[in-house]
Amino acid sequence: MNKAFFAALLFTVSSIAVFSSDPSIWSVNSRTEVLKGDARGVSIDQNGVLTLAPRWTETFKTEQSYIWSTIVDAAGNIYLGTGGDGKVFKVDATGKGALFADLAEINVSSLAVGRNGEIFAGTSPDGKVYRLSANGTPTVYFEPREKYIWSLAVMADGSLAVGTGDGGRIFKVASAGADPAKSILFDTSETHIISLTTDRQGNLYAGTDSNGLVMRFGPDGRPFGLLDSPLREIHDMSVGPDGSLYVLALGESASAPKPAEPAAAAATPESKAVTVEKPTLAAPEPVKSRYDLTGAKSAVYRILPDGGNDILWASTTVVGFSIYAHQTGNGVLLGTSDKGRIYSIQNDGSATLALQSDANQISTIRVAGGSLIATSSNPGVLYRMGPETVAEGTYESSILDAKTAALWGRLWWLGAGDLAIQTRTGNTGKPDETWSSWSDPMRDQKGGQISSPRARYLQWRGVLKASAVPARLEAVNLAFVARNIAPEVLSIQVLPTNVGLIANPPVQIDPNIEISGMDPAVFGIQVVSVPPRRAYQRGARSLQWTSEDRNGDNLVFDVYYREVGETEFKLLRENLTDSFLAIDGQSLADGQYIFRVVARDTPSNPNGLALSGEKTTGPINIDNTPPIVTVISSTSDQIVFEANDRSSYITRAEYSINAGEWRPIYPQDGISDSPVERYTVNLRREAGEYAVTLRAFDVNGNSGNARQVVRK
Repeated sequence: MNKAFFAALLFTVSSIAVFSSDPSIWSVNSRTEVLKGDARGVSIDQNGVLTLAPRWTETFKTEQSYIWSTIVDAAGNIYLGTGGDGKVFKVDATGKGALFADLAEINVSSLAVGRNGEIFAGTSPDGKVYRLSANGTPTVYFEPREKYIWSLAVMADGSLAVGTGDGGRIFKVASAGADPAKSILFDTSETHIISLTTDRQGNLYAGTDSNGLVMRFGPDGRPFGLLDSPLREIHDMSVGPDGSLYVLALGESASAPKPAEPAAAAATPESKAVTVEKPTLAAPEPVKSRYDLTGAKSAVYRILPDGGNDILWASTTVVGFSIYAHQTGNGVLLGTSDKGRIYSIQNDGSATLALQSDANQISTIRVAGGSLIATSSNPGVLYRMGPETVAEGTYESSILDAKTAALWGRLWWLGAGDLAIQTRTGNTGKPDETWSSWSDPMRDQKGGQISSPRARYLQWRGVLKASAVPARLEAVNLAFVARNIAPEVLSIQVLPTNVGLIANPPVQIDPNIEISGMDPAVFGIQVVSVPPRRAYQRGARSLQWTSEDRNGDNLVFDVYYREVGETEFKLLRENLTDSFLAIDGQSLADGQYIFRVVARDTPSNPNGLALSGEKTTGPINIDNTPPIVTVISSTSDQIVFEANDRSSYITRAEYSINAGEWRPIYPQDGISDSPVERYTVNLRREAGEYAVTLRAFDVNGNSGNARQVVRK
């Protein structure tokens, strides 16, 4: 197979942050983002290059939902063990297939070819091992009284190794009808023996669930632990030509039955939409070592002949299901339950998306007649792979979400050979019948104007065809301008009287960056909104607001005011860049005022295209006049004060004798809540002269006082 087939992939979405009046650039050039798309007949190597994939030919349909097991006999016949109806199919070297055996159990979970060419089939549940005659007639060969027969392997002496569950036992069966009790090779403490395989030296390897163990049994039958994985299930194993054992471990069991999930718990479909955002200072997510299996869904190990082991690959998103060791000795093919994909993983840890099928899962990978075969589930189909490449392949990108209806600009790319790019657009998050048709193909990599209609979403498709110059696609870029959306003022907070707002020092930015118009984040400068600090300011009335702009435009603010009863707003401040304003209340006469905050996106849009949004407050009371306090009556034992406020009402009062500490006092009616209140100060002291001061406060914090001297 060609080396491009087995290289790894590096393809991402990057973006250039711009203002909404300037074009945004969607550039597809990262592995993570390209895997969100769909590849048909296309491989993607580790340098981010798309090339034609190995040929993927449908050979035989079983009409069953699942293919759980596959073997190939000496004559090149392929046997397929299926799930749902417990059937075994036989496909000859020419690709002609037919039903071979129909067994009583639901699943044919394992198959093996005996030393004399006989076919063994292990079934589940209520597991039995059948021997199938040349014409497919089944007879029960071994019945271990276990629920599951997960795995079979023929040992060096011709005995049949049988891996079971729930008991987690390995049986060594030498003949038909063997006594299970006398046939136990090893009774493990595990729940399931999921996988079995052998090597040329006569060793038997067993993979378990639920503690992720790999055990080796030498010709003497003695066990030795090779691997204790933190992942729970050893789902598949394959021996390489150098004797290395490649192991697929899963974080969750793919074999052991699970309770049915309620409908509400069903997974939601993965969104394929991507957006072009402004860069931020957020540190890139740290890249984990492949030896860190925290959160891993699957991992591939290589156990060397000397017993050492390496983790070649691990993923927190991809669930592997089958592996096949390259006969070159350099890694494995990994079949997944993620879009029916096959990856090629090298011994150095590099991974290539080799191809993607139309099935949900690649169940098995084997070699037959010198070529690779693979089986799928949902539906259960047999395929042949390569070695030649397909004549034509396509790659459909993820979907660009411009957030609003966008004006599409140019599209251009890097590539070679017979290559064309098409686009389509729509206003639903998933392409459906309401989307436009694929555009006429562009063939010049210098690109051209996108002809698809204006819409919120866009997708592009690359079509590669075989030619004298091998077709390859290295990067795709396109420009667009999203329709401007008016900013919104979401809320306005009115702070209490006398609470002022003072701006904190802003982040210092090189004036040359500001003059250039470039986003400071490109230079690693994080420009964040620093909340103002609050301070006491006599008579101050402060407004603080929040706003939003869906285009990410820079905003400025204008503040207007009018007195209740007036019809026109008057400009108070304009072109504010901060989202707050402290007003000197003494600059306004006493009364009730309404304030309006207007947000404008003019810094980011040319004249005629800028938009604005606004919000008004309710009536706000401006009161700079203190209450008037007067003495109503005075005796040697008692003083009566009256507090009067013309603009609001009295909220509290206190008194002091001979300039001593202030003491609270209640009005005669028991509560300070009116424009006029009376307070009585009783003097119960020894003879002498006393100066009594009463201080009253209104709702806006203004205070007035009066003083009376009495002698006892």
